[in-house]
Amino acid sequence: MRKIGLLGGTFDPVHNGHIEIAYSFINSGFIDELWILLTPFPPHKLGEKHVPYEKRLSMLKAAFSDTDFKILSIEKELPKPSYTYRTIQILKENNPDTFFYFCLGEDSLAQFHTWKHFEEILDEAELLVAKRPQSDHKNVDNEILSKTTFVEHTPIEVSSSAIRDRISEIKFLKSNIPEQVYSIIEKENLYR
Repeated sequence: MRKIGLLGGTFDPVHNGHIEIAYSFINSGFIDELWILLTPFPPHKLGEKHVPYEKRLSMLKAAFSDTDFKILSIEKELPKPSYTYRTIQILKENNPDTFFYFCLGEDSLAQFHTWKHFEEILDEAELLVAKRPQSDHKNVDNEILSKTTFVEHTPIEVSSSAIRDRISEIKFLKSNIPEQVYSIIEKENLYR
């Protein structure tokens, strides 16, 4: 049975932290492949403005162009807002001989119980969580922890919001996003 990791996000824009966490998941030995899911409008960020989906997809493909990771745009076709539990159900229906892990950072694990139908996510997939150094999980529900596997990961302290906020600082950008993504941002005049 294939073991597939699913890593979702808005990737607005994709940055080196996303790339490093993706490699932590694929190098963990728990999954055979990593599929990256680009979310059009995450339900918990509905009021936020995002770069158009196609431009984020272009940046994502550029960032991972030298990998075997699969970039999926399935959530663009789903009714809005798209929810993780429904995406995983559809992927399982279309890939019956596949075991899915839903991949996330440890910061998201603490809020996982607030996700819509989080129990259904756990029915369809186990969690693969990139562990932060010196972390504990005392605030995470035991039901969630029982379906969670942790992988070692040293996070890069950068966020998409920091990239957007510091878009005019070329040195900061070039040290935190792939060159191909920087080129797209410049060419398309994004985040200005």
